[in-house]
Amino acid sequence: MSTTTTSHTPEFEGPGRSGRLIQNEATTEIPVHLLFRDEPSPVPVPLKPAVVGRRRGTGEQPRLRGPAPVRNRPAPRADPELVERPARVLPGAAGVLAGVCGAAGCAAVSWWAGVLPRAALEALRLPAYAGTGLGPAQWAACAGAGAVGLFGFGGLTRGRTGRALVVGLFGRYRGTVRRTGLMWVNPLLLRRRVDVRLRHWRSEPMPAVDGGGVALRVVVLAVWRVRDTARAVLGVDDHETYLRECVEAALARVPVETPGAAAGAAEAAGEALTRLVAADAAPVGLEVYSVQPVRVEYAPEVAAAMHRRRVAALDAQNRASMLTSVVDSVEDTVTRLTVRGLVELDDYERKALVKDLTVAFCVGRAEPGR
Repeated sequence: MSTTTTSHTPEFEGPGRSGRLIQNEATTEIPVHLLFRDEPSPVPVPLKPAVVGRRRGTGEQPRLRGPAPVRNRPAPRADPELVERPARVLPGAAGVLAGVCGAAGCAAVSWWAGVLPRAALEALRLPAYAGTGLGPAQWAACAGAGAVGLFGFGGLTRGRTGRALVVGLFGRYRGTVRRTGLMWVNPLLLRRRVDVRLRHWRSEPMPAVDGGGVALRVVVLAVWRVRDTARAVLGVDDHETYLRECVEAALARVPVETPGAAAGAAEAAGEALTRLVAADAAPVGLEVYSVQPVRVEYAPEVAAAMHRRRVAALDAQNRASMLTSVVDSVEDTVTRLTVRGLVELDDYERKALVKDLTVAFCVGRAEPGR
């Protein structure tokens, strides 16, 4: 037993109309026993919102996928392999000894070949030796002794207090030298000097805003030092420029109050600046101790607008005080004239007299020197 269902309203048949209102409809035969079958409710399946294109001719607007949740940007991380480590160096006496030995070897080979000048023989108190000249053996010995001498003297360097040497070989980091005094470093290594002392940097006027969004110009004093020389030299192109840009970025995020603001606002701004700059500079081996605004002033355009406002306020105040003084003077003059009986005035004459006196007093006070 089956029935036929359609997706439209019941059909109306008549002598002059067709049997179906919708000609392109599709019908489906469903068994009757399935209509009364108890079936469990369908399990809802969560669907992700997707972009559905608009079907042409339907007027339907496309449905857009909801915005993705905003996630915090991860903090910058340094290369874990780029960490400062001590480089291998020798005492300066070893380099001096190697250089002296090389020079002595060259002199000995020259004496052996018989090419040592007579003046050198007399200075060194060596007996004259008639050698066979510079042959292959003599050239090889002289080259070896010269290489030892150059290698010994060429590696001598002096370490200073508060300075470090970052050395590398063929683009690879080989270590950092923090020793002081005379020492010997492999002359084949590329050396870069780094200042590791406590330093301070005073910025130029930088743009900033206060709590109300008013444009300011702020001069910042940063106290810092290089903690990890490998990251400071090899992690960025220029660590001083990087620090300057970190300070400028922190000023864009932290409102700086003017000196006339509430007590403690400047200290709070300095603590916030120090915290942000220290977090941004730590991955490149910089240790920031303090970032404090030392001079806060309004931006030129804001200062000009405030100056015009102050001038207008002072001008209005002066005009109000002058008008009050003129009115008091006119009132006092008219009262004295009428009380003493010097003149008898009706309302029209009184108004005319007040007008003339007001104009006269205003013109007199407006003249310079009064």
